[in-house]
Amino acid sequence: MISKLDHQKESRRYHAMNQLRQNIEEIADRISMKLIEERLVETTSKGDLQDQIQFALQKVLDSEEFEIQFETANLRTLVPRPNFVSLFVTAFIVEKLIDHKCIVDIFGTDQEIYASVNRQVSRYIQVD
Repeated sequence: MISKLDHQKESRRYHAMNQLRQNIEEIADRISMKLIEERLVETTSKGDLQDQIQFALQKVLDSEEFEIQFETANLRTLVPRPNFVSLFVTAFIVEKLIDHKCIVDIFGTDQEIYASVNRQVSRYIQVD
């Protein structure tokens, strides 16, 4: 039984990674656009913001599961059953992106940022 659950979880993760790999540029564009439109991020350059979001998405693809768990540890209880891609990008935004030269300020709560990111990620990647 546990083996079957592990297999299902790994299969969902594999599918999510494939969807991310196929749509990484579109996802980065949509996330950065919505963060600006929803006034959650103020930036001097939408292009730089998009590049940084794409960098975070690529890091998801390049990381082992342990690294993803480590990077998202502070936000793991943010929402029940979070999408790991959305959670990773949210952690990147609130913990690292805030210090990037193109960022003027980040507004909103962690939940609001996660919700915005997850609405865009969920268009391409379903993890449930």
